Amino acid sequence: MISVADLVKDPVLPGNYFAADAYVQGDFETGLIENRKGARLIALPDVLLQAIYTGLDHEVGQATGVVLFNCGRWWGKNFYRRFVEDVSEYYGRPLAEMEMIEFLQCLKECWKTHGWGTLDLDVSFYQQGFLVVKTWDSAFAEAAPKATGQPQCFAEAGILEAFFSQLTGRDLHCVQTACETLGASNNYFVLGLRERVEPAKAWLQEGQDHNTVMERLCRTQTA
Repeated sequence: MISVADLVKDPVLPGNYFAADAYVQGDFETGLIENRKGARLIALPDVLLQAIYTGLDHEVGQATGVVLFNCGRWWGKNFYRRFVEDVSEYYGRPLAEMEMIEFLQCLKECWKTHGWGTLDLDVSFYQQGFLVVKTWDSAFAEAAPKATGQPQCFAEAGILEAFFSQLTGRDLHCVQTACETLGASNNYFVLGLRERVEPAKAWLQEGQDHNTVMERLCRTQTA
């Protein structure tokens, strides 16, 4: 008879590294917030995030999106590095050796625990050369100005572009195709090589929705 002990290779099965009650450590006396490894975390109140949008709009106007996108790219590079280090160390194997479902679960929990909302990854367009990221209850969208006529999650798009570019080893570009600030139930981000996803921007200017944009993008790859 096979015992349970024979089926368990490690003496301790690691749980969810990003479980909020274990990952976030706080000291009310000093006002410090740290993660489980002792690295400092910062809590950004909504009023500060809103002020960032307002201040940038006042200082740089239409270039606000570019500034936030580039900030997101810088943020995403550092986020990827720390994510790989922490996850690989905790689970005892390189990220490249993890099953897709394990990696995705870690990313979802990490995204949620950091207060960025909820995230899901759609790989059904992988054969056409695209990854689609879906987020909702986004802190970025919540703080962004509404009724602007275009998606506003610039920082989020920059984070995703940098993160998945490093993950795949390809220079990917990210285009947001749906946004909660425009009344959508969630946000969609399409990642792919720049020349493949760039046409989506013109279609969005025409008022096309996410599904139509994806149909057109996939059609251009099979034509």
